[in-house]
Amino acid sequence: MTSEAARALGEDLALAKGATTGSGIVSGEVVDVTDTGVNVSVSGALLIDVQCADAYRNRNAGDWVAVKLGAKPVVMWRLGADPGPLDEDTIKALSKEVALDEQVVRAATWGTAAPSGSGWQQATVPFVRKNAEGKVELYFQLASQSDTSPSAPPERAPKPVTISPTDTGTWRGGRPDDYASYPTQGDWTGRGDRRGAFFYGSKIADACSGKSVSKMTVKFTRRTGSGVNAKRSLHLYLHNYSSAPSGQLSLGDGPEELLSLSVGATGTATLPASWRAALAAGSAKGLAIYASGSRDYLSLSGGAITITFS
Repeated sequence: MTSEAARALGEDLALAKGATTGSGIVSGEVVDVTDTGVNVSVSGALLIDVQCADAYRNRNAGDWVAVKLGAKPVVMWRLGADPGPLDEDTIKALSKEVALDEQVVRAATWGTAAPSGSGWQQATVPFVRKNAEGKVELYFQLASQSDTSPSAPPERAPKPVTISPTDTGTWRGGRPDDYASYPTQGDWTGRGDRRGAFFYGSKIADACSGKSVSKMTVKFTRRTGSGVNAKRSLHLYLHNYSSAPSGQLSLGDGPEELLSLSVGATGTATLPASWRAALAAGSAKGLAIYASGSRDYLSLSGGAITITFS
């Protein structure tokens, strides 16, 4: 840790400690979630990447938490309502998904006529086929029918897929910037504004081919050591490159300020419907960031896009 960073941390800890009780435990609000902890605001001080006890699960920005101060602050637990009912709903939903993933027979129906659709194989009286998920479907042709057949359950939407970037880069002055290790926006040193990009080849359009896309989200982590610690907006654009260009990176639609992150934080943004359609069709191929000046200067890692189908 640099002397300047250590001094700033000491000031924040001193500010936070001023609000403590004898127990040394105070309440604070989570500003962002990081890869290893949380950024938490305590009495106006922003504490960065505070580690969390195992009892604090399902962490989210906006949570109010109990923080034990000291040389190394620790979040002890979340303050608020009993999370039991929410956990129960989550567990039920996950259990249903697991059951549907593991079951071999998807549907069993019958009737007096031959089954409709393709792919059926007749085994004397029963018929059997596999659907697109690899699940087995059974149909029984009856000589006479004494009870109505249950309806086949509706087909599930294709499972979500996550597409990671094939490459990333930063451009300044009309050419790739060899001094930036991660996609960067803005200008911290006065040498010119940077623009960063995430490339996916044709993987996004390939994943969406023949499917109906209902949602796309993208996940970023703000790199430490890039700009001020406080939350700053990501200025997002589309671009139309399958891979990094040797010259200037031209920007497409944007900017959209879909996400704001403090240093070290990880966050997820939902892409607008028009962007989702362009990426799915291949008329846009990736995402970029660009800002002017030092206020919103930051660097990012991540960039994985999760696609949900209907």
